[in-house]
Amino acid sequence: MPRPPKHVVLSRKEIGERLRALRLERRMTQVEFAKMLGTHQASLSQIELGIRGVSLQQVVKLARALRVSPDRLLGISKNNGHQAPARNERLMRRVRRI
Repeated sequence: MPRPPKHVVLSRKEIGERLRALRLERRMTQVEFAKMLGTHQASLSQIELGIRGVSLQQVVKLARALRVSPDRLLGISKNNGHQAPARNERLMRRVRRI
């Protein structure tokens, strides 16, 4: 199976950076956010640094905890002016079904 173009792939680092930015907007520490999620601070740190990836279910859980849409966490929100690539649209349809 051919690999998708690089502009379509969502990297762990990009998701981690968005997660960190959204957490800081809410003035939460990693410890506070990890407690809210029921996980360890080290796991959250690894996600924010791009060392560890997140599943679709984790994206939904993180977005709900931050009170944002999964679209915004994934960086494909219509508010940011970017057109979501077809692969991302398929992913978001799956997120909405959960």
